[in-house]
Amino acid sequence: MAKKETGGFLKWMNFISFGLVLFGGLNWLLIGLFQFDLFGILGGFDGFVSRIFYTAFGLGALWLLAYVLYRVFMAKPAAATKKSNA
Repeated sequence: MAKKETGGFLKWMNFISFGLVLFGGLNWLLIGLFQFDLFGILGGFDGFVSRIFYTAFGLGALWLLAYVLYRVFMAKPAAATKKSNA
């Protein structure tokens, strides 16, 4: 019997969100250490493109926050899931 694939969409959303948060965090590191805003330069300072970058970083952070809160407070522990499936 073929194994059913579950959570493909969520897996990709978590992967994309992690990448966005990682790049956003590295950008803030550059700003803090060297006063160099990489995405501000790429999108033009005070430009529409840089606002899209920062909005994407924020949405990625909100997605990861919601995912972590769900896993902590709502999801069943892995041990309980294995026992109920056996």
